Amino acid sequence: MPVPRRTFLAVGLGHLALAQVPDAIRNLRPMTDGVHPITLDERRARIEKARRLMHDHKIGAVFMERGSSMFYFTGTRQVYGLLLPARGELGWIVPATEEQRAHDASKLGGDVIAFPESDGPFRSIAKALKDRGAAAARVGLEEQVRFSLFDGVRKELPSVEFVNGDVVTAGCRVIKSKAELALMQRAADVTIEAYRAGLATLHEGMSPGELSGNIAAAYRALGFQGNAAVSFGVNTAFPHGSIQAQKLREGDMILIDDGCSVDGYQSDITRAVVFGKPSARQREIWTLERKAQDAALAAARPGATCESVDAAARKVIMDAGLGPGYKVPGLPHRTGHGIGLDIHEWTYLVRGNKTRLEPGMCFSDEPMIVAGEFGVRLEDCMYITEDGVRTFSKQSPAIDQPFG
Repeated sequence: MPVPRRTFLAVGLGHLALAQVPDAIRNLRPMTDGVHPITLDERRARIEKARRLMHDHKIGAVFMERGSSMFYFTGTRQVYGLLLPARGELGWIVPATEEQRAHDASKLGGDVIAFPESDGPFRSIAKALKDRGAAAARVGLEEQVRFSLFDGVRKELPSVEFVNGDVVTAGCRVIKSKAELALMQRAADVTIEAYRAGLATLHEGMSPGELSGNIAAAYRALGFQGNAAVSFGVNTAFPHGSIQAQKLREGDMILIDDGCSVDGYQSDITRAVVFGKPSARQREIWTLERKAQDAALAAARPGATCESVDAAARKVIMDAGLGPGYKVPGLPHRTGHGIGLDIHEWTYLVRGNKTRLEPGMCFSDEPMIVAGEFGVRLEDCMYITEDGVRTFSKQSPAIDQPFG
């Protein structure tokens, strides 16, 4: 079981005896029971929604390579390419050597279109588009399709207009279903337990890599794969850390960030604590960061714009004399990003983004403050509901209480 909260507070962060370190991880139990993967029926409904969006935007088909969007619609990432047409059968595009793999993966039906590796995929993709009548309309490309593949198909179909397919793929993925939210909730729950166990292993002279490794081990004990980006001291002032070698010292700020995946769905949580007794300045900036995070939550309502959420958090920080805008000391990056199958996906809580929030959208809430000698980031992911916003994880109540 995780280290009890009363023990965590009684001994202080990072002052557990070394003899207890293995137990903090060894005593964890898997959290895999009750995980329900996305069903084939839900994936079929996603395909139908994509087809409605294609019709609305006059797109004849969307092509995607292996990755998150392919997984979203089909449940596999193992096939070379997928052609999702507005009408007709799915087209699984594969090298001839992988034809059996495609047949194994094609639980949703469709045609397996194998191409000789000596020829490459371009002619086969072009033929599949023609066979489905899609070559007479615009063809959407999912955002991660490589330019070299697009260029090869474009040469086969010089009269076809190719467009960004995000209006279809993001148009489906940005709104999460109850099943998706449940998987993301489990990922957040697992991450909190892994962080709790990892922080119980803090000790003087520890390296960021050692703490990161302990958290990864905790994830494995909980039955999942996960990571943690770790920074100590002055390196916490860099939003994504530094490669500079570090050893943990009394009074250091600590940032742990990242998450795990449950059936492909991501968590992303950051906690900021101090090794030992926090200074007055560390408490001041931590408290300001929590107020900015709260302001973003209060602003995140159906119908609000993404940029208004960013502005609400940024105003708290600027009113304290930091900034202005994106300058440091202050908040140098966006307040949050979309999250789902990718840890960073559409859409972003950033100045200039006038996209309106809708129920089912999911974001990180992380208005990091760079104070110069250290940084503080509190990150909890949230989802929009009909009547407001909810978080997947409980916010940190205080600098010495990382878990709500």
